[in-house]
Amino acid sequence: MRYALILLLSLAALPAAASAVPPPLLPERAVAALTDEVSGETAKRNLEGLARLHRQRGSAGFNSAAELVAERARAYGLSGVEILKFPADGKIFYGTQRSRPGWDAREGDLFEVKDGGPLLMASYAAEPVVLAEDSESADVTAELVDVGEGAKEADYAGKNVAGKIVLVGAQPGEVQDLAVGKLSAAGIVSYAQNQPTAWSGADDRLIRWGHLETFTEHPTFAFMVSLRTARALRERLRRGEIIRLHAQVDAGQHPSAYEVVTAVIPGADPRYAKREIAFSCHLDHQRPGANDNASGCVTILEAARTLQKLIGLGRLERPRRTLRFIWPPEVEGTEALLNARPEFAERIQAVVHMDMVGGGPETKAVFHITRGPLSLPSFVHDVAWAFAAWANEQSYRFAATGVADHPLAAPEGGSEPLRAEYSAYTMGSDHDVYQDSSFAIPSIYMNDWPDRYIHTNFDTAANIDPTKLKRAAFIGAASGYYLANFSAADAAAASRAVDGGKLLRAGSFAARGTPREVSERYERAVHDSIAAFAAEPARRVDGREAAAGSAASAAPRAVAAGSAGAGGASSGGARRAGGPASAAVVYRRARAPRGPLMVFGYDYLADHLKGTGLERPKLEEYEGAWAGGEEYCYEALNLADGKRSARLIADELAAELGPVPPELVFEYLRALKSAGVLE
Repeated sequence: MRYALILLLSLAALPAAASAVPPPLLPERAVAALTDEVSGETAKRNLEGLARLHRQRGSAGFNSAAELVAERARAYGLSGVEILKFPADGKIFYGTQRSRPGWDAREGDLFEVKDGGPLLMASYAAEPVVLAEDSESADVTAELVDVGEGAKEADYAGKNVAGKIVLVGAQPGEVQDLAVGKLSAAGIVSYAQNQPTAWSGADDRLIRWGHLETFTEHPTFAFMVSLRTARALRERLRRGEIIRLHAQVDAGQHPSAYEVVTAVIPGADPRYAKREIAFSCHLDHQRPGANDNASGCVTILEAARTLQKLIGLGRLERPRRTLRFIWPPEVEGTEALLNARPEFAERIQAVVHMDMVGGGPETKAVFHITRGPLSLPSFVHDVAWAFAAWANEQSYRFAATGVADHPLAAPEGGSEPLRAEYSAYTMGSDHDVYQDSSFAIPSIYMNDWPDRYIHTNFDTAANIDPTKLKRAAFIGAASGYYLANFSAADAAAASRAVDGGKLLRAGSFAARGTPREVSERYERAVHDSIAAFAAEPARRVDGREAAAGSAASAAPRAVAAGSAGAGGASSGGARRAGGPASAAVVYRRARAPRGPLMVFGYDYLADHLKGTGLERPKLEEYEGAWAGGEEYCYEALNLADGKRSARLIADELAAELGPVPPELVFEYLRALKSAGVLE
C-alpha cells in the first residue's frame, strides 16, 4: 500500500510532457488517429444486435447474424463483402472436419405435469439456451429419474429408466448413447456445469449451454436447467415423490451450409496486395452469447470501420497488404474456408483472432494476448504485446492519476486499467486451425479467461464494457495495420519488440525448466521470422505466385532447420537417449487431410482407427503440468515435420507443456500413422 501511494504521488507530480510514453512501432500520429476514432460504444451497439440472435450453425438465427454483419460492413465502406456458403450435410468433409448439418429449433417447452395443470419449467422461446443443441422433435410425457452424473453404467444400477426422462449432471452428449441408446430412456434433463472456474456453482440460477451428439444412432432431446432447479428436483425425488414431465420439441438437423462473412480493405502495393492480414472471430453461439463471442465479432468490425474511415480521410495511408475480415462459425467454418478455398490459406500471412474480448468487471475476466505454440515461432505475437503493454501503461496511468495521453476509455465504459497479460499458448478457438501445421499461419489470439458467465444465460450485453471493446479494437487494429505495412525497413523495430517479448518468455521458460537449447532455438526462429515476413513475394511461376514472403512457409522451415541439429534424427538424438526403436522413427504430415484433429462434433482419429485394432491413444487423456491431452496431441502433430524423431517430439512436448511419458507420445504418433494423418 505504501509503495502504491508513493507511485501514485510520483506519477501525479510529473509534468504532462514527462508523462508521455511514445507508442510502439507506429508513428504517434497514426496511434493518435486510431485511439481517437475507435469507439467502444459503436462496437457495443452492434453487439446488442447480435446478442438478440440464437446463432447456431446453419440456422436461421446464424443467417440473420451473418446478414447483420454484412450490412454493417457495407455501410462502413468495406470492399468485397460476401457471405460465402459451404454445403454442410453430414457427408461432405473439409479437411479433418466432417461437415455438420444445420440445426434449427422452432419450439421447445418443458412442463411439470400437475393436478392443477401443467407448470412451465423451461421455454426455448424465452431462453433458447434451455434446449440442448442437436435436440430432435419430441412429444413425450414421462417420469423423471435421478441418475447422478449419468455418464457411466454404475450410475444406473438398480434404476429402471426405460421410457423415462433422466436427470443428469453430465453434458447430454456424454450420456445419450448410454441412457437413450442402451437403456431406452425417453429423453434427458441436464444441469451440467461445463467451463469450470472458481465461481462454478456460486450462482445457482445460471443455465448452461448443452450439446447432444451430432453424429449418433440415438437422437433424442435434452433440456438444460439451473443448479437451483436441479437441486429442488433431486430433493423431491429423494423424498420419494413422483415427478412427471412433458417435453414438447419441434427441432432437428437439416442439410444446410456453413456461412462465412468476409470483407476486405484492399492493399495499395501491387507486389503485396495479394498478401493478407486477416481479422478473425467466430459468429456462432447460443443467445445471448455477448462476450462469447459477439464481443470478438463486433470488435473486428469496429477495427474494420476505424481503419476504413481513417484511410478514407487520409489520416492513415492505405496499407501495402490487404486487410481481410472473416466472421465464420467457430472452428468448423474456418476449416471449411481454408480447405474449400485454399487461396485464402495461401494469401494470409498472419491473423488477429478475437474470441471474448469485452468482459466487464462482473465477468471476472482477465484479458490475454496469447502467444502461438512453440511449433510455430513468429514475431507477430510480440507485435500485439507491444501495443497491449502500451495500452496497459496508458490505462493504468489514467486510472491512477486521471491523466494520460491516450487513456483509451469509452465515455459509456469503465476507467479501470486494462492489465492485459502476455500468456503462453492455450487452445480453444479458431487460432488452433490457422496455427495447425497444415496451414502454419501465425495468429495473435486475444481472449478473456476466466469468465464466470461463459456459456450461460447470463452472458449478456449488460456485462460488456465499451472501454474494454475500445481497447481490444485498438490493439487489434494497430497490430493488423502495422503488419499490413511491414517491410524490411521495419525489421529493426520489430526486433526490439521481439527482444521485449523474449524477456517475458525467459521468465516463463525458467519457471517451467525449459532446456536452454529449446528456448534458444525458439528465440532464433522468432527473430528469423521477421525477415521471412518482410521478404518480397516471389515472381509468378506456372500461373501461380510462390509463397516466398509468407510466414506460413518460412517459419516451419526455420524451426525444422534448428531441430535437426539439436537432437533430431539427423544428429542421432534418439540413439543417444537410449529409447526403443520407435523413438528413432521420423514422421511427416501427409498432404491430406488438412486441419487439427480436435474439431467440433466429429472425432477424425477415432473414426479412422476403426478396424485397425488399435485402442484410443492414452495421450488424449493425459494431464500434464501445464496442459491437458488436447494440447499435447495438437503439438505432437504439429512437430511431426519430417525432421524430428519421435524422441525429439516427446522431448519438445515435455519442454513446452510439461513432462510426459515418451511411450504415450510414440503410441499417439503410431496411431496418427495408422489413420493416414502421418507417414
